[in-house]
Amino acid sequence: MTPITEVEGRRLALSNLDKVLYPATGTTKGEVLHYYAATAAGAMLPHLHDRPLSFLRYPDGPEGLRFFTKNPPPGTPDWVRTAPVPRSDDPGARQVLAQDLPSLMWAANLVVEFHTHQWSQGSPAVADRMVFDLDPGPPAGVVECCAVALWLRERLAEDGLSSYGKTSGSKGLHLLVPLEPTPSEEVTAYAKKLAVQAQGALPELAVHRMTRALRPGKVFVDFSQNAAAKTTAAPYTLRAKGSPTVSAPVTWEEIEACGTPDDLLFLAGDMAARLERHGDLLAPLTDPGQARPLPGG
Repeated sequence: MTPITEVEGRRLALSNLDKVLYPATGTTKGEVLHYYAATAAGAMLPHLHDRPLSFLRYPDGPEGLRFFTKNPPPGTPDWVRTAPVPRSDDPGARQVLAQDLPSLMWAANLVVEFHTHQWSQGSPAVADRMVFDLDPGPPAGVVECCAVALWLRERLAEDGLSSYGKTSGSKGLHLLVPLEPTPSEEVTAYAKKLAVQAQGALPELAVHRMTRALRPGKVFVDFSQNAAAKTTAAPYTLRAKGSPTVSAPVTWEEIEACGTPDDLLFLAGDMAARLERHGDLLAPLTDPGQARPLPGG
């Protein structure tokens, strides 16, 4: 029997709570839902607010079937808000918004990674943040990503831009930059320029092209997720990995001190203490007062 629970006045059917989703740690679906409700929600919801969501679903755990979806799944409750996100193949397309705790928990019950655009509903293709996805090619790892991140932080600062880091929850690192609203194509062009400059400054470490043959031992500075149609894993989302890794905000001190991959590996169980200690390290991204213009914009 599926238990029914009430979250802020909304009735939710939460299913398969004893199902083990992460065999490496024995983490159950109930523990995943508890992570989102009790640990992540307060910090996570501001980063999801008004941002149409894409989901990577992995209902049987990361080793089972995985599929990416943008459309609201069948059975989406009528109280879960959606926003129009027109696509060339579907002008009437809509995507889910997680505006509140019930919506977050309904989505988490589907076992998803949360992915967002760099823009908000109401201003499609006008970004209020820029992202660099630092993706290491083995044998490079997050340690090498940190070195590239430090170079990018200084380069962005030269243009008056502040940057904030989070782990990807996989092997890499994401850098996020709060911006005054700017067309996505302009953000992409600027981010590409910096990726090219990073390769020029760090030729043994950084590469700006996706070509796999160029990437062993180097960090791919992926600027493409600034394109209006692209999405990036949201802060605090769990990832479909062997263990319940989190896309976790990190301090610049942690990035500077990173000496081994384990230094920047955070699981669901680590996050309550981190939030207690640091609060939301990415809070400046949701503060319009922190936004700065893109150079030349």
